[in-house]
Order: sequence, then structure tokens, then C-alpha cells
Amino acid sequence: MPAHRSGWACRSLVQRFDRLSVNGLARRPRPHHHSEPPVQRILQPGEIEALDKVSFPRVRLPQPATLFQERAARLRQLAEGNPIADYLRFAARLVDAQQRLAAQACAPDAVPADIVERANANGMPLLPASDALTPAWRDALRALVADARADTATPAPLQPVLDRLAASDDDALDALARQALADNIGREDIAAAPFVMAALQVAFSARAAVLDERIVPYAEPATICPVCGSAPVASVLRIGGEAGGHRYLHCGVCETEWHMVRVKCSHCESTKGVRYQGVEGEGADARSGAKAKDQVVLAETCSECHTYRKIANQEKDPYAEPLADDLASLTLDLLMGETEFSRASSNPLLAIERPLAV
Repeated sequence: MPAHRSGWACRSLVQRFDRLSVNGLARRPRPHHHSEPPVQRILQPGEIEALDKVSFPRVRLPQPATLFQERAARLRQLAEGNPIADYLRFAARLVDAQQRLAAQACAPDAVPADIVERANANGMPLLPASDALTPAWRDALRALVADARADTATPAPLQPVLDRLAASDDDALDALARQALADNIGREDIAAAPFVMAALQVAFSARAAVLDERIVPYAEPATICPVCGSAPVASVLRIGGEAGGHRYLHCGVCETEWHMVRVKCSHCESTKGVRYQGVEGEGADARSGAKAKDQVVLAETCSECHTYRKIANQEKDPYAEPLADDLASLTLDLLMGETEFSRASSNPLLAIERPLAV
């Protein structure tokens, strides 16, 4: 075919194709030929998750009203036949009071945009607890103290402790809160610590609950809470929904949970030497003859940092609750005290005397 006829034929085909596309057919984009190789871009963590067809939540923000209600019920359930049954029931009454305060809490102010930007740019917690003390936590503490003072079931030795908290001014309470958050509380304030931490939980869980999970940063190290920067009290293997089958670390202050793969130590992030230890023949497992590996709560130990933190497995008991099950398994802590492993972080509702940091 002559060259001019060939060019005419090509134009004719293009015109016909254009008419077809107007009638509803999609036009295929014409290929572009570049001499330069295509530019490759490194995907950010959030974009990687977006590509995952079986995605799961990176963080689980708390729902305080139901969280405290379920925790109180779990504490009472675990109290049956437990060596520290009386303390678990006392803790359940304290959590009941938390639940009442959470149900009445006013919505906190939104986090300013500049704080969100700075936290995400630098891998910082969004609202570091010791730097974000507001009047709300003191209001919660005074309400919890008043509730406990009016409760006839409150142990008599606690009354002087409650009286001292009720008489403390704002500065003294904030100083006490910072000591409790640093796990550096003095002997004279040991009995007050659970009330202080309970009040902080009420205030910070309310702030965490209204966040948009998309603004929660990827904190460094990944073993601290991305919302308030506190240590996890325990980890939990979740069941049900998108979080099912995944391990989450549970913050002991704002109650946020964040994902961490099970092969990593929840304290130093090492993937070497992570093992699980339990108490054979303990509680319900003793009646059923179950081995340690089948228990609801195990101590996850790490031979690299020589620490342990407990993990609660909802696949073994769907009612397992990380803080409550951690508190109720004190026998496991006592046995771990005879090993080379030290506890990575304490339970907010049980202060234990330890040498003060200097």
C-alpha cells in the first residue's frame, strides 16, 4: 500500500475508534515510550497495609465504658478460688467506679494538628502521659477517692491513704502521678498508687477513645504505646473480627492496643530466644489436667533482655482480659521470681515496692 494510503487508513481507524469511544466504549490509553527507567517509590507502612487484602487493625482504640465493665466482671470471675481473691474483688469495685466515671465523661478536646504532625514526623507518642496531665485526671482521682471512702467494703487500713489523697493539692497530685507513671513511687505512697493509676486510666482512655486511628503515629520504639508512651501491662491474642489471630500489646494507662508480631519480644523486639512458660496444674487447668501450653496466661520470656511479660490467649478463654488476667495470675509472677527473668512492667492496679530510681 502506498505510504499516503497507509497514513490515511491509520487516521481513518483512529477516527472510527474515537466515534466508538463516544458511544460508551473505553478508550485504551496509547502507550508512551520512555528511554528512562520507571521511577520506583518506597511504600510507607500505611500504604503497605492498604495493599493487604486481609488487613487488620494496627491499633485498637479503647471503648472505656464497656472496657471497664468487662474488666470488673472478669476480675470477679477470676476471684473464685484465687489465692488473692479479696484483692481481686477490691480491684473489681475500683474498676466499677472507673466505669461509672467513664460513662459520664465529657468528650475531650481534639488533639491540635501541629502535635499530630510533630508526633508522626518524629515517631513520638501522640500524647505522652507525663506531659499531658490535665485537670480531668485529678477530677477522676477525687471522685474515685470519694467513692472508696463511702464504700463500707473498703479495707480500714486504706482510710488514712484515702484521707491523704483527698487533702492533697493539685501540684502534689501531679507529682504523685508522674512518679506512678515512671514506676518510681515511694514506699509511703504504695497503697495510693492503684487509685492514682485508675484515675489516669479514666482520663487517658477518654482521650484515646475519640482519636482517629489514622493519626496515631508509628512510635519508636514499637514497644511503647503510640498514644501515651506508656509500657504495655501485658499482651493479648485476640479472637473475632479483623483482629482475630493477632497479638496486641495492651497499654496500662490509656488502654490502647497496638499490634506486634508474636515472634518479637514485647520489651526489646528481639526475635531470638522468645519462649513461653506457665504453671502446670493451676486453677481450672489443674482440674482438666491441662499442660502449661494450654493455659490462658503464659509468661513470654526473652533470653536477650532477660525479661518477661504475660500474654493472655482468648483462643483458650474468650473472656480473657489482659489487665485482669495479668493481675489474677500472681502465682506465675512468684514462680518467675525464681528464674533469671524480671518482669518488664508492672500492673497499674497492683503497686509493688522496689528500689527507687535515682
